[in-house]
Amino acid sequence: MSETTATRTEWRIAGDEVASCNCAWACGCQFNGPPTYGHCEALVAFLIRTGHFGDLNLEGVRFAEFYFPGAVHEGNGTRLVILDEADTEEQRSAVLELTSGTQGHPVFEIFASVTPNVLEPVVASIEVESDREARRARIAIPGIGESRIEPIRNPVTGEEHRVRIDLPDGFEYKQAEIANSVLWELTAGEPLALRNENSYAQLCAFDWSSDGTTR
Repeated sequence: MSETTATRTEWRIAGDEVASCNCAWACGCQFNGPPTYGHCEALVAFLIRTGHFGDLNLEGVRFAEFYFPGAVHEGNGTRLVILDEADTEEQRSAVLELTSGTQGHPVFEIFASVTPNVLEPVVASIEVESDREARRARIAIPGIGESRIEPIRNPVTGEEHRVRIDLPDGFEYKQAEIANSVLWELTAGEPLALRNENSYAQLCAFDWSSDGTTR
């Protein structure tokens, strides 16, 4: 048994993910394709509804991450983890352990491997609201970033257009509602000074655990 495996903590978290990126609504990453414009800009926020890290309760914990690779699979991305000021120091430390990729599960291991440029974590107020059924969501991190997400609309009639992506073997999610990031931006300094309008958004439930399972 390796040292890394021996020192892992047993954990499980489940909740809501809200993600905005710079791609067109059919994000190529979801289909093993290249990003729309050849590079990836993203703001992803998580709200843990239920969960634990060892004996530590993570219910209600929020965090956000930013990525700025070329194409994600090419690596050399930049990652900034935003920790919620409402969480305890122990909870924030647990989030950093998870996002480091050292505590198991492909979603953390993969994104950590493609973002070797890790900035110093920031503690801030994080608001995350998500209604997957309505395809509406909001991320608000004052002074750092925000995203407003609404349903995609028919360009002729204005009616709401519903699209889902099903990934039965997905490591991040099994099903995601696709929506429109009306406006999302970051003001975290280069290379994370970003602004996009009417781009891809996905709203999904996550249920991940230290044994690598995605439910």
